[in-house]
Amino acid sequence: MTQNTPQSSAIVIIGSGLAGYTVIREVRKLDKSVPITLITREPGYFYSKPMLSTALAGKKEVAQLVTTPADGMATQLEITILSETDVSAINIQAQTLQTNKGEVPYGKLVMALGSDQIRLPLAGNAAKEVLTVNDLEDYARFRHAIVGKKNIAILGAGLIGCEFANDLVLGGYAVDVIDLAAQPLGRLLPEQAAKELQAKLSDAGVRWHFSTTVQSIDRNGDVLQITLANGDCIISDAVLSAVGLKPRLDLAKAAGMRTGLGIQVNRELETSASNVYALGDCAEVDGLVLPYVMPIMQAARALAPTLIGQRTALIYPAMPVMVKTPALATIVSPPAKGVKGEWKTTAVDGGIEARFESADGKLLGFALMGAATAQRGALSKELPPILS
Repeated sequence: MTQNTPQSSAIVIIGSGLAGYTVIREVRKLDKSVPITLITREPGYFYSKPMLSTALAGKKEVAQLVTTPADGMATQLEITILSETDVSAINIQAQTLQTNKGEVPYGKLVMALGSDQIRLPLAGNAAKEVLTVNDLEDYARFRHAIVGKKNIAILGAGLIGCEFANDLVLGGYAVDVIDLAAQPLGRLLPEQAAKELQAKLSDAGVRWHFSTTVQSIDRNGDVLQITLANGDCIISDAVLSAVGLKPRLDLAKAAGMRTGLGIQVNRELETSASNVYALGDCAEVDGLVLPYVMPIMQAARALAPTLIGQRTALIYPAMPVMVKTPALATIVSPPAKGVKGEWKTTAVDGGIEARFESADGKLLGFALMGAATAQRGALSKELPPILS
């Protein structure tokens, strides 16, 4: 839905994902009348991105994942939506955006740009056939590509790789997962817990290929031949890459804003450019880029009052992440990077409780599986905040 060009006093948000729309909802709780324009290269509808890795098991078609169309969002939130609009440049002195539909002024700008899937440099004549899923339109292409197929290979055994693997086997597919690490969720789980998840997903039908990488992907008639560095070959109908995310930095870099892992912001989520803010997968706060739902919600709640003149600092409490693997319910709250301590893993009736503790016994992280996930609330209260 496209309406009038926004006023120069308006709040302008780039990005129609969870971060962009949650900021708008939070602003509207505080101010019903401030002009808000949302600019998005997508159609502007609202959908739950975490549902993409559970839709097959939930027997959801792509169209069913859209909860509210763009017109509905514009009406509900009383905003202007400039859909299918690309922002090519930000002029931080003039406070304007250059888009494929003309120049757009802003009073305050919020960059909710998200991230891109990392694409591995692969050899082979079918390397360009590797699929990624980063939004609903990507997912529609993926679902179309696997209709009538049987075998799917996934590059990456991290959070997204494991979730898609579980969803695909529940959907009746044979799934191979390839990862350079020696276990699933290598950055999140201690070994014993990872082995348990690996076993449960193996029982569900997932085949694992650890401690190796893909050398080449070649089309051989109707199938893809995947050659691994360890010499093994996998025959598959489609390949999904889920090796990780990289924040979208190009717009900020070109405008001269400070960037590192992400677009660097202070605790009020303001970038190095005056009146320009960032949150979500593209933002780096105190060296942290946290591409999960809970950090986005916390950031949106802090940013909304700041945008209407009530400066508010972001606080991150402990924020456990639920891994959507029905084969084994898993909740993780990894320890901060570089913090000293060790994992202590205990098998409990129907599950596993892994605690990451400091030398003096303080809880700094945890991984809970199966029946032990009931301890989430109690253990979360013991954890230190991520940003206080």
